[in-house]
Amino acid sequence: MNGYWAVGVDLGATKLEVARVEWGGKIVDSIRVPTNVEGTPAAVERDIVEAARLLTERAGKAPVGIGVGVAGQIERHTGRVLFGPNLNWREVPLRADLEEALEMAAVVTNDVRAVTWGEWLYGAGKGFDDVICLFVGTGIGGGVVSGGRVLSGHANSAGELGHIVIDMNGPPCTCGNRGCLEALASGWAIAREARGMIGRDPASGSMLLAAAGGAPEAVTAETVAQCAHRGDALCLDLLDGVGRALATGCVSLVNAFNPARLVLGGGVIDGLPEMIDRVRRGVMQDALASASASCEIVPGMLGPGAGVVGAASLAMRAFGGETEGPVGG
Repeated sequence: MNGYWAVGVDLGATKLEVARVEWGGKIVDSIRVPTNVEGTPAAVERDIVEAARLLTERAGKAPVGIGVGVAGQIERHTGRVLFGPNLNWREVPLRADLEEALEMAAVVTNDVRAVTWGEWLYGAGKGFDDVICLFVGTGIGGGVVSGGRVLSGHANSAGELGHIVIDMNGPPCTCGNRGCLEALASGWAIAREARGMIGRDPASGSMLLAAAGGAPEAVTAETVAQCAHRGDALCLDLLDGVGRALATGCVSLVNAFNPARLVLGGGVIDGLPEMIDRVRRGVMQDALASASASCEIVPGMLGPGAGVVGAASLAMRAFGGETEGPVGG
C-alpha cells in the first residue's frame, strides 16, 4: 500500500526511538534521542510528539496512527502506563496524552510485546502460528504467539518470561522472588555475579577488573563477554552457568507452549551469539521430544528496529487501512 504508514515508538530507559514505518514493516525514517528519565513524563511525551510531527512533515502525508512500546505494565483498554520501573512512571495516561497532542489514534503496549509483534509479522517468526520470542538484555522479557495470536493474558501481563522460576534457592530477583531466569541470565545478573566473583577472588578476576578500568562497579555484561572471548577462565565459567540457566528456562518454555520457533534476541544474545547454540543443545537434550523435535531455535532478524516496527504494525492493524489523514482519537 503505497504511502500507508504509522509512527512507531520504542520507549526505553536509555533511548527513545520514533520511526516512520510503512506497511510491510519497512523503516523509512527515524529519530533517536536519549530518554529524559530525569524529567517528568510530560517531558518525554513532548519529545515523542515533536518527533512524530517532524516525521509527518518529512513524509508529506499523515500516518494512520501511532504505536508505542513502553518498558512497563500497561492497562489494556486505556493505554495507561501503570508502572514503568526503569522510567519511574506510575499511572501515566500515555495513550490519552498522545492522542490529544497529535490528534491521531494511538495504541500502547509493553516494549517486548511490541518486539514480538515485529519479529512475528516481519522477522524470524514470520509465517509461523506458534512462536516464542525471548529477549535477553538488561532484563529478560518475552512474548508468546499461540495459534496465530499474541497472548496478552487476563490482566495484560502475559510474556513475563524472565520471571519463570528455575531455581527455588537461587539469587534474589528485582521482582522480589528468588531464582527467576532474569536473576540468573540477564545483563544485570551477569554483572552482579561478575562483581561478586571479583570480590571473592581478585586474582582470578584481574583481567575483568582491568577491562573495567579497575573499578568493580563498572563491570557490565558486555565487559564479561569481551573477556570471555579473550579466553578469561573466570568469565567463561560464569557464562557457562548463564548458558545452563537460559537452556533450562527455554526447556520449560518449549515444553509449555510447543512453539515452531523460539526466537532469541536482545543485547546479551547479540554480544554472546554462541548462547543460541547452547540453548539449542539444551532444548534438544532435555525438552520433551514431542515439543522439541520440530522446534527451530533462531536469532531475531530485526535487530534494534524490532520495537518500532512492531509498535507501528500494531497501529496499522488497529486503525484499519486509512491512507489519508490522521485517525481521530
